[in-house]
This record gives sequence, structure tokens and C-alpha cells, in this order.
Amino acid sequence: MSKLRNHVQLIGNIGEDPVVTNLESGKKLARFQLATNEHYKNKKGEKVQDTDWHSIVAWGKTAEIVEKYAAKGKEIGLAGKLKNRNYESKDGTTRYVTEVVADEILLLGGRS
Repeated sequence: MSKLRNHVQLIGNIGEDPVVTNLESGKKLARFQLATNEHYKNKKGEKVQDTDWHSIVAWGKTAEIVEKYAAKGKEIGLAGKLKNRNYESKDGTTRYVTEVVADEILLLGGRS
């Protein structure tokens, strides 16, 4: 039952090529945006597409997979957890960020 706590699964398309950082500790960090689409019909019966953007973070081996195989436009599935953090911007205001920390990545679609 503990796997159900703070568990996120998403399938979507990568918005831009991932940014991969090699940290001094030797670990890799990958960041990218994932677009998920929802389709429905509005009150007029018209088909509508609603797109949500998610900030994704991957560490270690998962980041290595992202670096090697993930690129803009690729469809992927992922499982992970939500993480909230805040930081102070250059102008002194506090910014709040919600990210999905990906534990697993599944490459979908074909090879390009």
C-alpha cells in the first residue's frame, strides 16, 4: 500500500530536448518538460484538446537513459513522485516549484 502514496504515472511527449547536468559527485541530473493531452467534447459537441505541462526531474541511471534515448517530441511513459520546493529568485521573491521526480522511464512509439 505504501507504493500508492505520492505516486504519479504520466504518458506524454517531451517538449524540448532534455537538459542533462553532470554533478561534481559524478551523478547525472536530467530536466525536461512533458506535455500530456486530454481530449473531450464541450457542451457544443466540439472536440477539445487540453494540454498540461509537467516539469520532470530524473537522477542517476534514469537520467542516463533520458540523456541517451529521450529527445524533443518523443512519447514516453514515466512513474515517479511529486516534489515541491522553493527558491529565492534574483529579485528576492520566493518562487515555488512542483516537479515530478521520475523513478522509471518507458520509451514509447518507434525509433526516429
